[in-house]
Amino acid sequence: MSLKPLEHDRDYGELDQVVRAYLGQVADDGPDQRSDALTAYLRHTWHTRPWAVAVAEEQLREYARSRTPSRRRARLNPPYPVPDVGLPDTEARSWLLLLADHLKRSVENGDVPPPGVPRTHWEWHARFPELGQLLGGWFSQDMPKEFADHDTALADYLATTDPVLVARLSGELTELLTLPMDEADYARAVAELGMEVEPPAPYAPSGWLTLVADRLTGERAPGP
Repeated sequence: MSLKPLEHDRDYGELDQVVRAYLGQVADDGPDQRSDALTAYLRHTWHTRPWAVAVAEEQLREYARSRTPSRRRARLNPPYPVPDVGLPDTEARSWLLLLADHLKRSVENGDVPPPGVPRTHWEWHARFPELGQLLGGWFSQDMPKEFADHDTALADYLATTDPVLVARLSGELTELLTLPMDEADYARAVAELGMEVEPPAPYAPSGWLTLVADRLTGERAPGP
């Protein structure tokens, strides 16, 4: 039986966020070591939705308890499959409890990863969702078929996107451009966020992102 959205979010919504942070990553957490994936989840969540860390801890424990091997527990298993992170079923329950322990210590000890450059695909998209929408939607490999050039693609985004989202994009670009990154980091950033074409000549990724940010600021400038 499939879950309704309210049921899913109430029982598994934050658990789902934690586990999806591991997609494409190695689940190599240990009792005294957090994986890059869990650190990325904590870094983003502490600085955007700090209350959700405790919710995730509770949902992870409840889900792990529901997977206790017994006929009774088998009947109670929730109708929700955790996204596959490459662990065998025999290790999944102990891994979920290990994650819950890490989250509990993070809350109780105030162990908050400092702001920094995203380390995983999940973190790039969680932190810069509207920039991912722009780059993945308007600057995919199909861009040359749909638009004459980069400026035309950007103009189409601006003409078809709610001004509130454009303002959000402007803020995300400002944040991205303040991170301590070199040009290779910017190239990785735009690739992680879905850009599949090169920036227009003669710009490197950072220069083109700066140009886009300036364009957005001009679009929002009040008239005379």
